Amino acid sequence: MTVPVHLPRRKTNHGFTFIELMVTLAILGVLVMVAVPMAQIAVQRSKERDLRTALYQIRDALDAYKRATEQGRVAIKLGDSGYPKSLDELVDGVEDQRSPSKQNIYFLRRLPADPFSSDPAEKAADTWNLRSYASTADDPQTGVDVFDVYSKSEQVGINGIAYKLW
Repeated sequence: MTVPVHLPRRKTNHGFTFIELMVTLAILGVLVMVAVPMAQIAVQRSKERDLRTALYQIRDALDAYKRATEQGRVAIKLGDSGYPKSLDELVDGVEDQRSPSKQNIYFLRRLPADPFSSDPAEKAADTWNLRSYASTADDPQTGVDVFDVYSKSEQVGINGIAYKLW
């Protein structure tokens, strides 16, 4: 009869060594350092796109309001510029002077808010700085009408131009 010989078993380590763990953590750290700034830029680009769209919509509505006054569809007083008194008029509408039933003309479905506004609970009309027709482009001031809108943000865009100058 042969006696079974028991050879000593090799000890197998299960798990990672400390060096492997440190290398893995270093690689993850580098990936996070690269990904976070890229995510921040993506968020900023998205807000900038929303700002461009909002400015286009509001300015287009202001121009449509002005055209409607020139066509005699919106009543204005002598000496008025033909622009709305507030941004809310674009959404609330004004009476069409040419309509036999005096229906309202609407220039916007809803007023977009400034995407760079710091207070999300703020009314959309209050998120914008306003420029009246009587003010200059170099020194925009509010007045009796709304000729243009611009952002209240002091931040600078990716293109190097301040948002309030867009």
